[in-house]
Amino acid sequence: MSNLEYIQRDLAVVWHPCTQMKDHETLPMIPIRRGEGIFLEDFEGKRYLDAISSWWVNLFGHANPRINAALRAQLDSLEHVMLAGFTHAPVIELSERLVKLAPHGLTRCFYADNGASAIEIALKMSFHYWRNCEQPKKTKFLTLENSYHGETLGALAVGNVALFKDTYAPLLMETLTAPSPAGTDRASGESLEAYAYRKFQALEIMLAAHADELAAVIVEPLVQGAAGMRMYPPIYLQWLRAACDKYQVHLIADEIAVGFGRTGTMFACEQAGIRPDLLCLSKGLTGGYLPLSVVMSTEQIYQAFYADYQKLSGFLHSHSYTGNALACRAALATLDIFESDNVIENNQVLSTAMRTSTAHLQDHPHVLEVRQQGMILAIELTKNKATRELYPWQERRGLRMYQYALQHGALLRPMGGVLYFMPPYVITPEQIQQLADIATGAIDAATQD
Repeated sequence: MSNLEYIQRDLAVVWHPCTQMKDHETLPMIPIRRGEGIFLEDFEGKRYLDAISSWWVNLFGHANPRINAALRAQLDSLEHVMLAGFTHAPVIELSERLVKLAPHGLTRCFYADNGASAIEIALKMSFHYWRNCEQPKKTKFLTLENSYHGETLGALAVGNVALFKDTYAPLLMETLTAPSPAGTDRASGESLEAYAYRKFQALEIMLAAHADELAAVIVEPLVQGAAGMRMYPPIYLQWLRAACDKYQVHLIADEIAVGFGRTGTMFACEQAGIRPDLLCLSKGLTGGYLPLSVVMSTEQIYQAFYADYQKLSGFLHSHSYTGNALACRAALATLDIFESDNVIENNQVLSTAMRTSTAHLQDHPHVLEVRQQGMILAIELTKNKATRELYPWQERRGLRMYQYALQHGALLRPMGGVLYFMPPYVITPEQIQQLADIATGAIDAATQD
């Protein structure tokens, strides 16, 4: 069957995510037959380098033989059992290993099956903790400008990307929004750290004013992903941790996109030497194989829910597929690869290759900035480099880059005028150079009027 036949069948029945379906009248989707390593292959044999890890989830390549083998073995024993009143070996082992890997003091693991669900859990845990501790006024959350935490209603409420949030504003709880330390509007000569501190001071004023009603501050450590891979220095997290302690407010770290080696360390919080009260993980947790997320909490938070049933203080939150055995087994296989292959160290070579292969774009007349944090690299377009004016979103320059990349054998999905690399860790330096060449051509094609 050809690509076209699959496209026609799809368009008759499927509603795709984050898509204006009318676009597909002129922009053909890509039916994928198989994946292998960093490549995806369509039904006519054309291959695409998966430069964004299939929406940031795939760490060790498609059809990874070690993860495949682990899943086959698990299928012979247990596919799923509810986690209420039951348990199984993969979820126990995974929890033990995550507790050892995560910042010290995160001792409990609560599972769901996607990142937004993990955020919902963390928000409810924080709110419910203060209620159990007889501080029922602490019901609000403070978030950062340009933040993104998912698209269920609670997660959307603590996000700040207008494209996703504005339509649903009447449905959302009210939150406080502090200036982001990851801006591109620094004063001339202002360092990244000085800029971040200036923004932190504004946040601390808000914390001081609203501490009695705030349950938690929620942040994406080091990189604000959906805002265009906007980055800020680790020291901001140190200031934030100290302020949350001072004003008795929880710190929720959303490492759904940036965890598992993406920023250069296993967890982004490590670079600041801090421990959040609640840590949300998903995406790369299973190597991109199966839906799974986890919220890790401190023992103090866990103990606030631990009581006789009659007190009605338990955390009565559930998902049907919580702690799915197959997903946990994929996660264990993923952690095995981290251990055996020196992934964090090897990624330093790859991140250097990403930096050097794109260095020439710093001087491109229509590139505002090339920024990088570990295995994430972003290239932001500008209409006028001198004035830092961005292209109007209506011109869809990102779509031009996306189409060019597909024509040249790469999957790049820009966010507006921000083209980014977030490849699987099995990519080679030579493939990174190939990707940089395609990206350069895509930028040229998108900025020629």
